[in-house]
Amino acid sequence: MQRFKNKCALITGGTNGMGFATAEQFIREGGSAVITGRSERTVNEAVKNLGNRAFGIVSDAGSYQDLIKLQQEVRRYTETIDMVFANAGYGKFAPIESVDEALFDELFNMLVKGSFFTVQQVLPLMKSGGSVIFNTSIATEMSMPDFSVYSAAKSAVQSFIKSFAAELSARGIRVNGVSPGHIKTNIFNNTGLNPEQINEVVHHIIPAIPFKRLGNPSEIASAVLFLASGEASYIHGAELRVDAGISVVSH
Repeated sequence: MQRFKNKCALITGGTNGMGFATAEQFIREGGSAVITGRSERTVNEAVKNLGNRAFGIVSDAGSYQDLIKLQQEVRRYTETIDMVFANAGYGKFAPIESVDEALFDELFNMLVKGSFFTVQQVLPLMKSGGSVIFNTSIATEMSMPDFSVYSAAKSAVQSFIKSFAAELSARGIRVNGVSPGHIKTNIFNNTGLNPEQINEVVHHIIPAIPFKRLGNPSEIASAVLFLASGEASYIHGAELRVDAGISVVSH
């Protein structure tokens, strides 16, 4: 399939996990992708692995200074963006008593401010038929200990789906979200847990998942690209859960 022939996507947090898988599939289907990441090394490595229709920008989604330069940086590679996947982010989790201002600001800057200003900055490059997709989380639907700040930040991102959809309808730009469940990514890498502790967390999560396995980044990519494609031309203001049913199936 060449659903995205001659189209260009901007994917934040595109150096690994869900973002990289989405860029890979978008390119495979005929498009080109501009990806962002915080490290020059990981951006260059990802671009090399994605091939000659991939372009990289070193940009921190939590930095307003980086965000307001995004449009200028993207214009080095393309004058038109057909899809924005506001995906950059990671998790930090702590009990209520342990949350400090630094953790609170880090998550809200990266997930909320990052998502908002990424889309704001790229909107001038989008035309009718374009698609904006926010990455939310099942954390907005489920109550989980230690997730209070992360869940609140993702809930703010979730609210952007409806408000942006209302505002961008007249411009013919569709806005939707994808809500991943437990996916094989490096989400825990910035939590301060060591590899053994991360494995233990995952070991406890698996039995609660109806399919008894973590999702693959490619399964999120498929959902994102469905929402961005002509097949989803009448889907607007929606959030698609890709979570093996964990948020709705009792266990």
